[in-house]
Amino acid sequence: MSHKPRIHAPAIHYFDVVRRCHSIREAARRLNVASSAVNRQILKLEDELGAPLFDRLPGGLRLTPAGEILARHVTVVLQDLDRVRSELDAMQGLRTGHVEIATVEGVTADLLPCVLKNLRERYPQVSVGVTLLGSQAIPEAVLNGDADLGLAFALPRCEELQQLCVGHFRLGAIVAPEHPLAAHHEVSFASCAEHGLILAKSELSIFHLLAPLRRRLRQEVRPALESGSVELAHQLARRGIGVAFQTRIGIEAELARGELQYLPLSDNGGVYSDLGLYVRAGRYLPVAVDAFARQLEAEIRLREQQERALFASR
Repeated sequence: MSHKPRIHAPAIHYFDVVRRCHSIREAARRLNVASSAVNRQILKLEDELGAPLFDRLPGGLRLTPAGEILARHVTVVLQDLDRVRSELDAMQGLRTGHVEIATVEGVTADLLPCVLKNLRERYPQVSVGVTLLGSQAIPEAVLNGDADLGLAFALPRCEELQQLCVGHFRLGAIVAPEHPLAAHHEVSFASCAEHGLILAKSELSIFHLLAPLRRRLRQEVRPALESGSVELAHQLARRGIGVAFQTRIGIEAELARGELQYLPLSDNGGVYSDLGLYVRAGRYLPVAVDAFARQLEAEIRLREQQERALFASR
């Protein structure tokens, strides 16, 4: 088993756990120490910095502006410690480690399970934690250190994030096989609006990709459903409730079984949603994180090539 060096002062680790838990009592439970010990370290930090780090609110602790500044520093420090541990492990020929990824729901149906299976076969001692978020929330999870990697559709450019890879996937309407639109090779958003829309809420990237098309409609159309879940949307589409929208990523099995039809949107010559893999800019990736990122990149490239081949054959 890899030895994990405790290089930095306990106050750094205690502060980071309190920041994540928003509670000294819960942080103490996770750290397996007395609450008084955690509180003492936080008070020590506040005394050394000359500013309070947390606002004590009825609903829990919240970072003050000084706390936010320290949190950014601590995130960098602790992630660099992960790098040190990883290099020591690699030097000893070990293949252990842990990876945290924040990702969107759509990739959990097929793409991510394929990658996790391959990773498990090659590096059985590497563990993975997966957090599901909307695309818009993923940058924050990566930047504040809650996730090593972020996998999201259609993220705007951000100087603090480094894009490791990106795949371009066409957005389409998805309908039941017996739907009136199912016989089409591609459809416009306006034609979909005539059959009832199942739309994403603003935390999902699909909402922002479709927003310009919604504004072009001659009259405002009230959707049959708005949801933050792509799984719920395509389950309703399967049942003929209306027309939902996403890439082929996430509905691979349903398409193969003929339970759904995927119709690329024809607006503007095609609407594309870029699936990108992100890390905090400038971060040196530990061995386990780098291995996982490479597996993800290979799978994204493969899916992109398969989609291009499919459209070229039509």
